[in-house]
This record gives sequence, structure tokens and C-alpha cells, in this order.
Amino acid sequence: MIEFTKFSVSIIPVFVFLIALVILDSYKLVSLRSIFICIIAGLFSAIISLMFNSWLIGWLSLNVNDFSRFFAPAVEEILKSFYLVYLIRARRIGFAVDATIYGFAIGAGFALVENIYYLHALTSTNILLWILRGFGTAVMHGSTVAIMGMISNCLSNQKQSTKTFIFFPGLFTAVFIHMMFNLFFLPPLYNTIAILIVFPLMIVIVFSQSEKTTRNWLGLGMDADVELLEIIASGQVTTTNIGRFLNSLKSKFDEVVVADMLCYLRIYLELAVGAKGLLMMQNAGFIITPDLEIKSKLEELKYLEKSIGKTGKLAITPLLHSSDRDAWQLYLLGK
Repeated sequence: MIEFTKFSVSIIPVFVFLIALVILDSYKLVSLRSIFICIIAGLFSAIISLMFNSWLIGWLSLNVNDFSRFFAPAVEEILKSFYLVYLIRARRIGFAVDATIYGFAIGAGFALVENIYYLHALTSTNILLWILRGFGTAVMHGSTVAIMGMISNCLSNQKQSTKTFIFFPGLFTAVFIHMMFNLFFLPPLYNTIAILIVFPLMIVIVFSQSEKTTRNWLGLGMDADVELLEIIASGQVTTTNIGRFLNSLKSKFDEVVVADMLCYLRIYLELAVGAKGLLMMQNAGFIITPDLEIKSKLEELKYLEKSIGKTGKLAITPLLHSSDRDAWQLYLLGK
């Protein structure tokens, strides 16, 4: 009974926080399957971390306390960040709120393994210790990856880049917070209280800003996409700036390729408008059912992308007002 109580108070809080984040996300862009995969990624990062830390302690000939204060934070945050970096680079994350949920789920998986390990390694029956591990250490593990995800996602969208340097500020911030937590400048109880106050406040701010960003992107993006799509659908495209732009490409590309570019542009815009419409419906509480037509359009888009080639796609990029977030919406439709 004591073991079950220790396990419950040491791990349940972090998963309660995770569920709260999912509930607070009004657009519900993160699926339960994606969250489960992130938890699994966190489990694996914790297992690798435990093994690597054990080897590193022996190799550096350090005592456990010094290692946990100065080296473990960097090792653990780097390992926890791998899957999150992959998601951002693969354009699987659209907004900061999604990055927050993905990151916290990874941290929850990490905390689950770590606390199971300490349940066997520590023999203390002091319930306060396990409450502090659950509300403090476990939530800290989730918070640092979530913060890393928020910062990295924002920088990636601002700089329109997923190069390695984009992830350094978020990673350094996560390591710093983790290190400050492990240095125990405050008593463990105060550390835990600080985590429980600061992180929820940060989440409220991020969620509020993210929803505002989402609404702006949906509104402005929808208007621009619809306007461009109407021009193409009207059949008068040759008399517009778009038509003149495409006509200028005939000197550089074969006419068949230019025609494929126009088809690509039309399908891309149809999908973009559809994705934004789905988000609006989802936010309004409508149940979204799979659309087989979307799947066929995505397949046709891939075919046309190969047909026009990388150079052709680069040539029409100005017409797509493409960004990482616009690319993410195509992934959203394919889920």
C-alpha cells in the first residue's frame, strides 16, 4: 500500500497537468496518439539518460550530488529535446501551444521512468519526499521541455528556419531552469511551490498569445488564400499579375511545367483554405469527419511537386506566401 501511495503521489501530478493542457487547448490540434508517442519518446530518453549518466559519473569520477547539479541537467534536457526538435523540423507543430503540450508529454514520460527508478533506489517511506518529487521534480521535467518547445517554435516561425542554432536559446533556458532547480538555492518545498506558481502562469500567457496568433493567421491567411483562389478559378488569370508572373516563367520552364505550376498553386490553395476551415469548425465544437477527397488532393499535390521539381516550386513560392506554419497545415490535413 505504501509503495502504491508513493508511486501515485510521485507521478499522478505531472499527468494531471498534461490532461489540463490538452483540455485548455481550444483548437485541439494535438491528437491523443501524438501525445502517447511523445510520452514513449520521453520514456526512452529517460532510459538512455539513466544509462549514460551512470557511465559518465564513473568516467568523470564525480560524486552523485555534484553530477546531478552541474552535468545531469544538460544531459537530460538534450536527450528530452531530440524528439521535439524532430517534430519542429518536420513541421509537425504549428503553434506554441502545440509545442507546449508535446514538450510536457515528453517530460511526463521521462518523469515516469525516473520516479519508478527512484522508487526502487530510495527506501524512504516519507510521503513528503514523494509528494515533492511528484509536484516538483516531475512537473519540472515536463515544464523545461515545454518551455524549450515554446521558445524554439516561436523562433522557428519568426526566422522561417529550422537550423540547429534556432534550438539553442530554448535548450539553454531549459538547462538553466533544471540546473537552478537541482542546485537547491531554495528549500525543496519552496522549489516545488515556485514551479507550481510560475509554470501555470507562463502557460496561461502562452495559451492566450497562441490563440490570438492562431486567430490572426486564420483570418488574414484565409482572406489571402480565397482571393488568390477566386482569381485562378475565374479563368482570367492571364490578365492578372499572377498570370503575367507565370507567363514570365515560360522563358525558364517548359509550358507543360508552367501548367503544372498553376495546377499545383490551385490545389495548394484549396487545401490551405480547407485546413483553415477545419480549424475554425473544430474551434467551434463541430466534429470533423475524414474527407477522402482531401487525401486524393494531397496525393495529386505530391505528384505535381515532383513534376515541377524543386526549382519550379521555388519559383512559385512568392505566390504561396509559404511559411513553416502554412506547410504544417498540409500535415494537419493528412492526419
